Amino acid sequence: MSAMVIGVDAGATTTRCVVATLDGVVAGRGRAGGANANSSGGEISATLGMALAAALDTVDRTAVRFGVLGAAGSAGAGRERFRAAARQAWREAGLGGEMATVTDLEVAFAAGTAQPDGVLLLAGTGALAARFRDGVLERRCDGYGWLLGDEGSAVWIGVRALRAALAALDGRGEPTTLVTTMRAYFNIEAATGEEVAQALLHQAFAVPPAELGRLAPLVSEAAHDPVAARICARAAGKLLHTYDSVGPGEGVTVIAGSVLLNPGPVSRAVRAGLLARTATPPRPALDGAAGAAALAVGRLTGTPVPPVVHARLTGSTHDPSRE
Repeated sequence: MSAMVIGVDAGATTTRCVVATLDGVVAGRGRAGGANANSSGGEISATLGMALAAALDTVDRTAVRFGVLGAAGSAGAGRERFRAAARQAWREAGLGGEMATVTDLEVAFAAGTAQPDGVLLLAGTGALAARFRDGVLERRCDGYGWLLGDEGSAVWIGVRALRAALAALDGRGEPTTLVTTMRAYFNIEAATGEEVAQALLHQAFAVPPAELGRLAPLVSEAAHDPVAARICARAAGKLLHTYDSVGPGEGVTVIAGSVLLNPGPVSRAVRAGLLARTATPPRPALDGAAGAAALAVGRLTGTPVPPVVHARLTGSTHDPSRE
């Protein structure tokens, strides 16, 4: 029986799980809702359990030897809360192998490269930059959550679009097509500007903060509008400033998160800025759960993950051996 590992990437809006062999062949995948203690809402262990159960549906659970579970919001004060939830989910899934918890930074960087040195720039629901040396997180910048930081993130963009729409409705700001965009998204049929503003207010506060990140693609689509264009330009500037705060230094640059991996004005501007700074295109981290699985392979075997195994796990189109 081939030994298996598990990798979990628990984000603010989506939790993904991968079960794979030690040579990088994926045997199962699972998916559930968000599991960020700061912004997702709900019971973390239950969400992790759903993702694990789906991935293990056709897999012999006794073959699992090691698992790495990473999550947004699991650093600092959130570390023990996530670790306890992960242990509970692991146990309730009937798994007997060892388990380790890390932050979403480790799994995102590992998803983009097999190398130990470099910088991760992440902009999805949240946003931050992190420098790694010898596989260890050396320094980070931002990632302080939707209320206090995450500058340039999807939620940051969504909140500013809502602010711009409200300002346009009450006369504090210039007219913008974002009003129409927000009305359509929230299905608001109110007649007067005041009624629309109050309906927007009600709808925005009725969802978990992480859900506001779903507005970011709509802002990108509306970038022909001067107000939306300025929001996108500011987001890109914030992200590049965050990157500069940890410095390019040695190693590769990995980008992660929906804002940077999906096409749009923010992604284009940031990628161009990174290319100008490093003279090398950034590596995309396409599958955080696969990155966590790669970490699990390395921890179980006690050796660096071979580039071919990393590429097989993560679906990389580049050759990691040339990094």
